[in-house]
Amino acid sequence: MRGGRPLAGEVTIDGAKNAALPLIAATLLAAKGVCRLENVPALRDISTITRLLSGMGAEIEQRENVLEISTAAVSDCQAPYELVKTMRASILVLGPLMARFGEARVSLPGGCAIGARPVNLHIRGLEQMGAEIKVEHGYIIGRAERLKGADISFDLTTVTGTENLMMAAVLAEGTTTLRNAAREPEIVDLAVFLRKMGARIEGEGSHTITIEGVRKLSAAAHRVMPDRIEAGTFMVAAGISRGDVVIRNAPLAALGAVVAKLQEIGLNIEPLAPWSEDEVLSGTPVRIRRRAGGLRGLDVKTMPFPGFPTDMQAQVMVLLALAEGSSVISETVFENRFMHVFELQRMGADIEVEGRTAVVRGVPTLSGAPVMASDLRASAGLVLAGLAAEGETVMSRVYHLDRGYAGFEKKLAALGADIERVKN
Repeated sequence: MRGGRPLAGEVTIDGAKNAALPLIAATLLAAKGVCRLENVPALRDISTITRLLSGMGAEIEQRENVLEISTAAVSDCQAPYELVKTMRASILVLGPLMARFGEARVSLPGGCAIGARPVNLHIRGLEQMGAEIKVEHGYIIGRAERLKGADISFDLTTVTGTENLMMAAVLAEGTTTLRNAAREPEIVDLAVFLRKMGARIEGEGSHTITIEGVRKLSAAAHRVMPDRIEAGTFMVAAGISRGDVVIRNAPLAALGAVVAKLQEIGLNIEPLAPWSEDEVLSGTPVRIRRRAGGLRGLDVKTMPFPGFPTDMQAQVMVLLALAEGSSVISETVFENRFMHVFELQRMGADIEVEGRTAVVRGVPTLSGAPVMASDLRASAGLVLAGLAAEGETVMSRVYHLDRGYAGFEKKLAALGADIERVKN
């Protein structure tokens, strides 16, 4: 890619990967019928979890962005290492398998190397619900006749842990209360789908979620919420390129902290239709431009929702690398999520890292260079840097990008970016 071209035009945001993955896992809870999921993004992680379910016996039909899934014939309750090692979200099948079948054998997960994301909170919660869990030879092995409702308090806020135990609890006997639950919009999306299937859930979007178990769930249809991280990434792309971009289907209510920071840095974010702060699952058109005064540095601290998302940290760092003054970025969610810094330094960024803190001093320009992606969001950040850099940037290990952005380079090219994918 060669930088320096202002982006212009319109781009439509796809369905959220982090919402679609637990929704697909939740189809395991329906003993009969066909679940229909719309607005499913065409991503590697989606292919991975559908292969995982197919291997268990699920029947899956895919037409463009629609998945129709029947799990009536599922008989194999195993999630093998070969698939789970590539995507940590595969752990999301643990709760549904334990709820419906009373057994599961799920490999300990892999995925992006951005820090420890222990599954002990998932295991401890299932044990409180009466499951017998052991870890042998790299597999989590669980058994239970029928899970029992329990009062579960998470030591740490965990998104996948909240989702897994929600799905485990919907078929449990009695009432389950999840305390210190994660509040992310993707959890709200999952709760909406589970209710369509017949689950009894209250409190999603707050720190306390209550689930009253039922005997069975039925298949249902649902549309996946828009991807807030993809929307935020394109907001940065418009600003960093000095462009003028209309983003269709942006979930503004789910992007409050991101929008606030980008506006403070110097972007003009203009909604083009009415929207409500309460509707975190809804998308709306929004126009993004850089203000005449330029970019200015500020401090950013990643936090669980509704704070600034760790999945936007790399992207905003690139923007701040070109902002006037100094900025401090504090990463509180993952301890190893600054690996993109070394690649940005190769492009001329002035960034120093100490522990979980990065000090970013703005520079006038970045220079194109060969760079290597270390994880999904780092890869997006490096592409953004390439859009603004002088000269040519070549990014290797682009497969990381495909885990979370569908046709990213094609969407950017349609907006006027000089970018292409080169086959090795």
